[in-house]
Amino acid sequence: MQNEIKQTWSFPQPPQEVWEYLTKPDLLEQWLGKTDFQPTVGHKFRFVSPYCNDSYCEVLEVVPFTRLSFSWQKRSLKDDKPFNSKVVWTLVPKPNGTELQLVHNGFTALEDLDGHDKGWIACAKQLEELLNTVES
Repeated sequence: MQNEIKQTWSFPQPPQEVWEYLTKPDLLEQWLGKTDFQPTVGHKFRFVSPYCNDSYCEVLEVVPFTRLSFSWQKRSLKDDKPFNSKVVWTLVPKPNGTELQLVHNGFTALEDLDGHDKGWIACAKQLEELLNTVES
């Protein structure tokens, strides 16, 4: 079984603007869920979702405007056991904006992989809608 999700989106905004939506709690909440995130390595935080179990996380890497990673612990949809995974966001500057890459790995159950894959697609749609309201 493939145990990772890889998705890529393009936005017309520069990396600095996209970065804000990955690192500012009030902006993150608009597309990913209520959170107490802070972009500081070692900071433990969570995402509270109205749709599924909360995610418990820890910031692993912060490279401003370029890369952000954090651990992601949830309960499995298959058997309700906790599983640990890792989320990595990479921002690539492009002449017409930013390419945002997501790698989320560490899945052990197909249900969790499929559920998160669909979830990230839905979240990215919300992020895209939010960024479309931002003037570059």
